[in-house]
Amino acid sequence: MSVMKFCGECNNVLYPKENREESILLFACRNCSYQEVAEDSCVYKMEINHSVGERSRLLQDAASDPALPRTRNVRCSNCNHPEAVFFQLRMIVFLI
Repeated sequence: MSVMKFCGECNNVLYPKENREESILLFACRNCSYQEVAEDSCVYKMEINHSVGERSRLLQDAASDPALPRTRNVRCSNCNHPEAVFFQLRMIVFLI
């Protein structure tokens, strides 16, 4: 992942810029004409790490989310409700 870069000439922040002719990613200064080729094509990466409490809260709120897909082919084993909401979470495996 790339880190914040600064101009070698005027020390302003460099911003990602696409060079369509050569199909490369550049970092360019908005103050002067300085440009450099990006070493990595990743411009921004956001990682969200939820604690166990936050993850269980997400699961509680999932049933009331109207945007999630639903099925009536499954019954709840606890309350016998005829509708289920389904989605996929990234699984974390702990080896002990």
